[in-house]
Amino acid sequence: MENSIKILFVLQGLNETMSSKRTYFVVTFLAYLFTISVNLTLIATIILEKTLHEPMLIFLCNLCVNGIFGASTFYPKIFVDLSSDLSVISYEACLAQIFVIYSYVFCEFTTLTVMAYDRYIAICKPLNYHSIITPRKIVKLLLFTWLLSMSESALAVALIARLPLCRFNIDKIYCAAWAVVKLSCVDTTINNVYGTTLMFFHISQAVLIMISYVNIIKVSVRSPEDRSKFMQTCLPHLITLTSFLIAFFFDILYARYGPTSRLLGLRNFMSLEYLIVPPLLNPLIYGLRLNQVRRRIFRFCSKKIRALK
Repeated sequence: MENSIKILFVLQGLNETMSSKRTYFVVTFLAYLFTISVNLTLIATIILEKTLHEPMLIFLCNLCVNGIFGASTFYPKIFVDLSSDLSVISYEACLAQIFVIYSYVFCEFTTLTVMAYDRYIAICKPLNYHSIITPRKIVKLLLFTWLLSMSESALAVALIARLPLCRFNIDKIYCAAWAVVKLSCVDTTINNVYGTTLMFFHISQAVLIMISYVNIIKVSVRSPEDRSKFMQTCLPHLITLTSFLIAFFFDILYARYGPTSRLLGLRNFMSLEYLIVPPLLNPLIYGLRLNQVRRRIFRFCSKKIRALK
């Protein structure tokens, strides 16, 4: 334990001058404030308006909570790194960052899967919707989402923590599981098998989402009402999912199989995209596309503005 306390990792993803870092700091800080504010606005609107207590919007609220959870762990460390000449992180903080970032990623995947399941029942089996998606089932799905995500991440961190390390330079902007595993001096087959298992599990979630949407599209073309419902709730979901999947799997696959000395700019962009864009984009896409949410947000904001006058 005494040796592990002294370990410091050097994060080599930020190879910028101090003047560039100051510019990035301002942009990143504004992005963080905007991310927190839009997510909190959407959460407050859904919670305070009883007419918005629908299953789909409750799952959307969970997506926003997860976005704040991920952003509040990722951004503060970036602020520190952009304010200093050298980006370093302690061993314990690195493991904690891996746990939270992966919990966020896995929770995002599972929440999007649950939302696809909800939309499938709502559009393909509308008469059975309220008997299937009950308040009790909503609570179970939310608990399952968080418990599964944190369990997956906790096991990943436990498998990393047992490894002795020979090197301490991480070729990323933040700590990631495979980036730390590569620094080990011993056989990492167990970590590799577990990581591959997780990857295929979440790929299967994506496949299930796509299958559900194929069925939704088949039903939606039958009537204008179903087409309208698809455009308002399912299309934003597909945009969010596609953006998230492309960035996440590019980052995972390139970290494992790509050359570390090439495409640093693209790798940084893709590794940041699924941490920055979804928490920023989710409330905007759903808030703008869902009429009832958009109207309540405008009403909520106008009340606050009048109260300040």
